[in-house]
Amino acid sequence: MSLRVAVLALLAIPAAVRSQQPAPRDSTHQHGDSLTGRVFELAPVTIATTPPRRDEPTSAVRVPRAVVERTPAIDAYDLLRQTAGIEVHEQGQGPGFASDASVRGFSSDHSTDLALWVDGVPNNEPVNGHAEGYNDWNLMFPQAIQDVDVLKGPTSALYGNFAMSGAVNVRTIERMQGVNLWLDPASYGRAEGVLLAGFDRDTTAGVFGVRGIREDGWRPHSDYRLGQGHARLVRRLAPSTTLDAGVELYATGWNSPGYLTQSHFTAGAYNIVANPTDGGFKRRAQERISLRVLASSALLWRTTVYATQGRWQLYLTIPRAGGLTEGSGKQTEEEDIRYGLGLTSALTWALPRTEITVGTEGRFDHSHYENWFTTKRARDSAQTLVVAHQASAALFVQSTEDVTRHLRLTLGGRLDGQDTRSVPSGGAATSHAKAVFSPKLGALYHLTIPVDFYANVSRGFRQTDGVITDPTLPFITARAYETGVKLDTRAVNGSLALFRMDVSNEQTFNPATGRSTSGGASRRQGVEVELAARLVPALSASTDWTFNDARYRQSVAADSTSLNGLRVFNTAKYVGTVALDLAPVAAPWQLRASSDLVGPYSPFDEPGVVRPAYGLVHLSGSVHIHQVLVAVGVRNVFNTAYRELEAAGFVSPGQPRAVYGKLRYAL
Repeated sequence: MSLRVAVLALLAIPAAVRSQQPAPRDSTHQHGDSLTGRVFELAPVTIATTPPRRDEPTSAVRVPRAVVERTPAIDAYDLLRQTAGIEVHEQGQGPGFASDASVRGFSSDHSTDLALWVDGVPNNEPVNGHAEGYNDWNLMFPQAIQDVDVLKGPTSALYGNFAMSGAVNVRTIERMQGVNLWLDPASYGRAEGVLLAGFDRDTTAGVFGVRGIREDGWRPHSDYRLGQGHARLVRRLAPSTTLDAGVELYATGWNSPGYLTQSHFTAGAYNIVANPTDGGFKRRAQERISLRVLASSALLWRTTVYATQGRWQLYLTIPRAGGLTEGSGKQTEEEDIRYGLGLTSALTWALPRTEITVGTEGRFDHSHYENWFTTKRARDSAQTLVVAHQASAALFVQSTEDVTRHLRLTLGGRLDGQDTRSVPSGGAATSHAKAVFSPKLGALYHLTIPVDFYANVSRGFRQTDGVITDPTLPFITARAYETGVKLDTRAVNGSLALFRMDVSNEQTFNPATGRSTSGGASRRQGVEVELAARLVPALSASTDWTFNDARYRQSVAADSTSLNGLRVFNTAKYVGTVALDLAPVAAPWQLRASSDLVGPYSPFDEPGVVRPAYGLVHLSGSVHIHQVLVAVGVRNVFNTAYRELEAAGFVSPGQPRAVYGKLRYAL
């Protein structure tokens, strides 16, 4: 154990961190004598993919493509846990059974408190009977990612429902030439193959990819298959007009091992399977068309129209006993069939000292949800049979005003309206409409020395679980406050932020028992530290830490137990990442050592219980040999036993040591 602690400490010393290597110098990290405006010609085609700027009064982490390629990760959740410092708790029941990603202490069952957008299309699923805003990140196509922004807090007016704790904004590659082939073997019978091809003919460019994975799984009955397709086509219709179209396809099928008891986890008895007929499948597709028109040097119009289709079906045995509540002990089947349409459109004006964006967002989602008690996948009795749809619309404005050469103010807000209709099988239809206003305010003071001071106040929201059967349920809302300092030099980029978020109508869902409790209040407050430094030309260090005191202020568990003053379920006292990258300029090889650390953890539905902290160490290296890249990575080097997730006395264990290989050939 002392050796592990020593290695973790060694990694942490050189770089109080940000979990990505410093990106090439650009306007997001420059620190001149005065504030600068945006360059319209470089603005993304889709308004929702607009990257945050370093000289805005917000907190964000960017993960560049190079770091994505070098990280030995289990899946998309683990990728951002290692590279962006997001708190993640893997459900471990199959790739289509969405895991929990948390920012600033939101328990975020199935990542519902965090909005994910891929090339301007939202991924969270409204009117979902399993979890409202169900958010399966496996839609991401890692080899096609250009970069990822993680926005912390509800500070951006571009994102509404489900962006209560923040937003993850994924941008894919817009232009490339040639063909890249990947063959990536790994432990536990994993094999991944990818083909990514592109062309770039000045006015027209395209990127196309296919990806396939098969894995036996490190636990019995945890095997899965996954396939993806990606296409993006960009056409410059005129010097001022660009058309951008994209398609994402995703399909997976899996078997589920189930959760372990505490005694089984402690004994390392990971070979236990709850029910050999548990498992499921998921299918999802999204299509979009985006148009960008530069009407003048000061006026930009961007519009995106998209459609989504999906179906998933899962069988999972809910454990009996443990914790405050009890599951049925029976297998349940859930099936969700859905489709959706949406539009985002915005106009941006750029004046000498002011920039204003005014836009609208509309969305329609239809779902058919069924929940059954089953025995070996044979239906016994129905729990929920419902058809629902939701229409939502929003108006948003976001403005920036340079009051002086050093003082920048941002003012914005969203007005979101929502109308939900629910039709249960054999019952009467119910519908309800509601609205919420979310103001956004920030200020940044830019010094001539490489330091900026900033503060912001904002409001975020998401729809409550259960709205698919009861449209009258209110929104969960959060008032967010943040202040901090940013440092930018040629060798060092860093920030220190203090934050607080007060949540109304707090809701907690227990994934092991399938029950939720709502109507409470909570607060999150803490400190975030990010730092990226180039120690010498060949060596970079980075780190990202969140220290969080997340507690219920007024809440009652399902059995009427008071939770007042206790830590919020499924959150850790701190999470951090540390990384060292060795990449000599003229050398064909690179090395990376990284670690992610999770502080004392409060499980679901176990008031007062705190599990110990742990840390994982990962190593990877790569070498270029002409057109071939060979890479090897080891995840969880010290084979640490840890809890990914715990609920009501049941545990989803973390993956032991695993070796990941990569062979890429560029034609």
